[in-house]
Order: sequence, then C-alpha cells, then structure tokens
Amino acid sequence: MQVHFRRKIIDPFLDFILNSRAVGIILLTATATSLLLANTSFAATYFNAINVDIPVTTIIPIHLPHTLLHWINDGLMAVFFFLAGMEIKREITKGELSSFSQAILPLVAAIGGMAVPALIFFFINKGTVYINGWGIPMATDIAFSLGMAALLGSRVPLGLKIFLTALAIIDDLGAILAIAIFYSATIHWIYLGIAAIIILALYLLMHFNIFRIFNFLLGILLWYCFYNSGIHATLAGVIFAFFIPIDQLPKLEHKLHTPVNFFIIPIFALANTAIVLPADIVDTINTTLSWGIIAGLLIGKPLGIFTAAFITVQLKWGTLPAHTSWRQIIGAGLLAGIGFTMSIFIATLAFDNSTAIDIAKISALVGSFLSIISGIVWLRFFCKPLTA
Repeated sequence: MQVHFRRKIIDPFLDFILNSRAVGIILLTATATSLLLANTSFAATYFNAINVDIPVTTIIPIHLPHTLLHWINDGLMAVFFFLAGMEIKREITKGELSSFSQAILPLVAAIGGMAVPALIFFFINKGTVYINGWGIPMATDIAFSLGMAALLGSRVPLGLKIFLTALAIIDDLGAILAIAIFYSATIHWIYLGIAAIIILALYLLMHFNIFRIFNFLLGILLWYCFYNSGIHATLAGVIFAFFIPIDQLPKLEHKLHTPVNFFIIPIFALANTAIVLPADIVDTINTTLSWGIIAGLLIGKPLGIFTAAFITVQLKWGTLPAHTSWRQIIGAGLLAGIGFTMSIFIATLAFDNSTAIDIAKISALVGSFLSIISGIVWLRFFCKPLTA
C-alpha cells in the first residue's frame, strides 16, 4: 500500500517540484489567482489580509516591517536574494562565470540587455514624472525564463540554457546594484557602520572556515541593520551569501531551492500582483510609463543582448555557445524579456504613487507575457535545433 501510494502520489509530485517548468506554472497560477481575487467581491478581504498589521514591535521594541506585505517584500525576498547571491558566488568561483573566456559573452550580453531597455525607457519618459522607473525593464526573472526555456526541449540546446542562466544571474546582480544605489532611501550611517562591522566579522569567520549557527545570527543582524540603514534590506541577503564557505553552497542551495521557488516567489506574486484592473484599462495604461516598460522588455532586451553578443563575437572576445545559432540568441533575448518578479519588485521601489505602481505592475506583466509568447513562438517555429 505504501509503495503504491508513493509511486502514484509522492513520486509524481517530487518530479513536478524538481522540474524547472513547474516554477513557471506555479507563478502563472499565483498571478492569475491574485488578479482574480483583486477584481472580485473578495478584493476588500484580500487587501486587508496582505496589509494586516503584524504587531511585532509591541512585543519587541525594535523597528521591523509592520505589515504582512512589508514582511514579504523586505523579509522573505531577502531569502530569495540570499539564494540568488549563492548562485552568483558559485558561478563566479567554479561555474560558468569562473574564467574570462566563459564569462565574457553572457557578461557583455547582460550589460547590453540591461542598458538598452533602460535607455528606451529613459527616452520615452524623459521629462515626465515617471523617469524614476528606468530600472523596471532592466530585470530578468531567472525562474520564469528558464522555466519557459525548459518547455521548448531540444529547441533550446544545453549551451543556450547555460548562456541564459549566466546572463540572468549577471542581470540579477545588476538589478541588485541598481536597487542598492538608486532605489534606497536616506542613509542612516550608524546602522550602516554596524553593518560594516558585521561584514568584517563574517569575512573573518569565512577566512578561518568557521560555519555555525552564529553565522546565520549575524546574517539576521545584518538584514536588520540594512533594513534600518535606508539601503534596501534585500541587499543583505546577497552580501551574506558571499560569505558562505564554498563547500557549504551546494547543501544550502539544495535546501532553499524548493521553499524559495515554490513558496517565497509565489507568495511574492500573490501579494504584489493584486491589482485592481480599471474598466478603461487600455486608456489607463496608454501612458509613457507603460510603453517604456513594455518596449524595454519586449524590444530592448533582445536588441541589447543580441547586439552586445554579436559585437563580442565579431571582436573575437568570445564565441557562441555550443550548437547555438544567432537566431537562438535572439530567442534567448526574448525569454530574457520576462521581467516578472524583479520588474514588479523594482516597480514597488520606484514610485510612491499607488496609481503609478499599479500601472507599472500591469505593464511589467504585459511586457513579460508578450516576451513569453514571442520567445516560445520564435524558438519553436523559427529556430531549428543544431546538431554536433
């Protein structure tokens, strides 16, 4: 009976969890659920739930996030960035970014894929109140883009998947730096000074190969200092990740992969895509803000990635991934236009006005959806699999 139950129920569920396509399916479901709840009679209940006060400070007299939404965006997303930071460190130390020859093509392509969307947004919104949203179309959602690539099977060869993965990781690092430098509040130097002391302590622990529960307590304290310093708290997750010993990375990544991809990211999507769609939605999003985000994701991403990669190869600084054509690089660029999680996250930081935030979120969803359709159609019907 137990063997039958495992074979029929447990094993298929585990196969689904381990399949990268599952991440995309879960995210789409979470987003659809959130939009549905926000535009039905359940809307008031749902908004009250995600904005409910969590009176932690009445028990502990310290400054912490005070609503469920803030805990998701400042707390849970720090864990997401901790996982992203560990992936970046692993790739830099012994992965696809560990040597110049390996890193140069996705590095330059990622820079092009961040710069061109930001420039497109800038020129469309120059002189408007929306100019601060230039960082929204820069982002690539690693989980979603790789999930869509997995749906295409042999149309996306291994070399192209590695290229897209490395590009998305570098893209994430660029988005993290943009958040830290341009989307943080007024700096409180006392907290930042304490954070610097904690970072020094973490460095010494790593140098002497000391890895205990104390490291994680320092990581939590680092997050608290960043939260109160004015620099966005999620940056603490990335910094802490870089002080995890190399030999501990695989184990921690393995432990965090499932809860991050199947709990934290869907919860983030549920909380942050709860957008009340106006009756005149076409007129509402017919703004320079919308066009800047959609054009940045759908046009800017593939244009920037392809152009930067083409120049790099022509200068003989790098080579195309194995069994990969230029048409497939364009397809990877289209999939990289799936901003989703990171684009929505930056949108919540870029504006104080709730209307602008909602327009930006809707536009990021539209741009990401169009990128999904365009990427799948392009790679499925216009790219032939290359053989050895």
